[in-house]
Amino acid sequence: MRTRYLLFIIIFMSGCGGVDISSSSSISVVDRSEKIAIYAMSNYTDTPRAGMRAANIAEGILLSNGYQVVDRIDSNSRKLTLDEKLSDASQRGIRYIFVGGVSEWRYKTGIDGEPAISLQFKIIDTSTKAVKWSAVASDSSWGNDSIGTVAQELIASMIKK
Repeated sequence: MRTRYLLFIIIFMSGCGGVDISSSSSISVVDRSEKIAIYAMSNYTDTPRAGMRAANIAEGILLSNGYQVVDRIDSNSRKLTLDEKLSDASQRGIRYIFVGGVSEWRYKTGIDGEPAISLQFKIIDTSTKAVKWSAVASDSSWGNDSIGTVAQELIASMIKK
C-alpha cells in the first residue's frame, strides 16, 4: 500500500508545473559580434507593461551572454510594423532585431497564486529579413516565486537552448 501511495505522489508531482520551450534552432546562429536592437514586445495580456518587462529582462540576459545589444526601443507612441522596425534598425547599422510577444504574465488565481508566463521571441536579420532564431516558451511555478524570477529563468533557458 505504501509503495502505491508513493508511486501516486511521484506521478502526481511530475505533472505539476514545468518549463515548455520550443525553438527553431540554436541561438548560436546569431553572430554575437553583430548589433541587436530590442523592440518593445507585443503585450497580449491584461497586465500593463508586460511586454516592456519581458524586453528588459531579455536585454539583460542577452548582454550577460555576450550579445551586442545596442538599443532597446520601447515605442509606446505608435506601433511600428515589422518592416518599419527592420528599416529603422538597418538605417542605424544594426544587423538584428529582437521582437516578440507576451501572451501570459500573471499570477494564477487561487490559494497559492502561482506565477504563469508565456513568451514568444524571434531574432530577424535586417539585411535579409530572415528569421535567424525563434522560440516560444511557457512556465509556471510555485506560489512563493515572483513573476520576475520565473521570467528571468524562462528567458535564460530560451536563449541558452
